[in-house]
Order: sequence, then C-alpha cells, then structure tokens
Amino acid sequence: MSIPGLPDAIRLVEVGLRDGLQSVPAPVRTEDKVEVVHLLIEAGVREIEAVSFASPRVLPQLADAADVMAAVPRVPGVRYRGLAPNLLGARRAADCGLDELAVVVSADEEVSRRNQRRSVEQMLADLEEIGKLAEASGLRLVVAVACAFFAPARGPVTRAERLRVVHAAVQAGAAGLYLAATSGEEHPGEMYDGISEVRDLYPDLDVGVHLHNRNGFAPANALASMLAGASWLEGSFGGLGGDLWFPGDPSVLGNAALEDLVHLCDGLGIETGIDLAKYRKVTDRMVELTGRPSASFVTRGGTRSDLAAASWPART
Repeated sequence: MSIPGLPDAIRLVEVGLRDGLQSVPAPVRTEDKVEVVHLLIEAGVREIEAVSFASPRVLPQLADAADVMAAVPRVPGVRYRGLAPNLLGARRAADCGLDELAVVVSADEEVSRRNQRRSVEQMLADLEEIGKLAEASGLRLVVAVACAFFAPARGPVTRAERLRVVHAAVQAGAAGLYLAATSGEEHPGEMYDGISEVRDLYPDLDVGVHLHNRNGFAPANALASMLAGASWLEGSFGGLGGDLWFPGDPSVLGNAALEDLVHLCDGLGIETGIDLAKYRKVTDRMVELTGRPSASFVTRGGTRSDLAAASWPART
C-alpha cells in the first residue's frame, strides 16, 4: 500500500563523480571515471553530475573535467551536469559539452566565505552574470542552495536567508534549484516546509534536494521532500563524499547513498528507472577504485530480496 501524497515517479541524480570523488585524496583516472559513467547509464541513471570546474589547485581530483566530458557517451535522455563554484569556473564550463551548469550559493555567510572565499552578496552578484553566460551557452542553469536549513558551527539557517538565494536564483534565470541538506543534521519537518514554500512561491520552478546522512535522517528527509513536491533527489554511490569538515565517524558523514534511495523508492512503488542490481555494480567498482568502503545500508545489510532469499544456517 502506498503512502498518500507520494509521487508515482521521482528523478534520482547521481553526484558521486563530483561530490564523492572530491573527498578522495588520490585522483581517479579519467578513463576510470568514464567507465563508471557507462556503468551508471547501463543501470538506468539518466542525470549525472559528472564534473566540477573548481580550481585544479583546490581540487586536483577533478582537474580533468574537460577530458571527462570529451569522453563520456552521448546517449539520448542522459543529461550531464557540471558544477561551477564561481564565475571563473562557469566560464571554463561553458564550452565543455554539458547539458546543465550547477552553481553553489550558500545561504550561510560563514560557509560561503570559508568554502568559496566570497560573501553571499558577492556570490549573488556573480549569479546574475553566470545566468547570462548559461543562457548564451545554451546551458540549463541549476542553482544549489547550500546550507539551506542548517549550517555547521552555527545551527538553523533562517527562512529569510534561504529565500534570499532562492529569489536571486529565479531572477538569474535558473530553470532548476535544489535545497541542500549540507550538514546532514536537517530534519524532515524543515525539509517539508522549505520545499513546500519554494514550490508555492515558484510553481514552475524545478525543485530538488541534495541529501546528506550524518544524522541518519536521509531516508526520512527523502520522504518529506517527495511529499512536499520535490522533483528530484540527489545522492552518490555508496554514500561517498559529503561534509567531512567536522568530527564524526566517516561512515555517516557522506551523501545519501543513491542505492538506498533506489531501494526506498522501489519499496514504495515509486518509479526511478534505475535497476538496483546493476547499480550495485557501480558501487562495487567505486570501492575498488577509491579504496573507500560503501556506507550504504543496501551494501552492508542487503535488500529485501536478499533477505527473503537467504537460508537459515544449519543447526549444529
């Protein structure tokens, strides 16, 4: 039986090749990244955040963005997104064969200054120019509202701070916008209220969420987001990546594991288009490439099907 208010289908966006690999110190080879893209497409993933145009000095793991985009397969229905942290990165991204350009603007002042070395006001001023660049380059602009609900070393982010970025994104011509649960300490109530408000203010805006799992609430936040009308959820293979700024067990500090989100949606009868058995091969391959164990519950605990097919151990 389904839960009233949930959608029949939801888009799932894979961000592991960007948000995941930026947390792995040793760079993964370009050809291995392209291999993973092939595996993702085979599994049914259709929206892939494949690259970042951050400074190569800051993130050498992602310095091969242009080479990756030159080598990925062009498959009808598959959309590639690249992330630009600022106007300079957006200029580098403009002619690399992307479908979407994502730009991060933090709702929290301190995170903006520490992560991008610019104030929120400066980032919003750049956003207007990035919007013009995206339009001229034929790129779909997606704005990420980082720390949309909660910020580290501070606590809750105000509604006014969040909406300041949302309004600026719409004015800059964003076709899509996602509210990021950056800290992993967001709870379902604030996720539901925040997404509902943006949907009410801008009914034609494509609204998604980026999920982290520090507090274990990612599945609950995914449910709340879908009930509030979110069009897509973001996660990464094995939960790789995410906020590693502050102390905590690394197994809970990453992104929401996309295989856990697929498993959740499968159980609820929500169509994702992703074959979970094939997707698990992606996570296995990334574990081989990075040496990082998977943090997903699907990997560690199995699926409903795995448990149903298990046999009781022989008695001695």
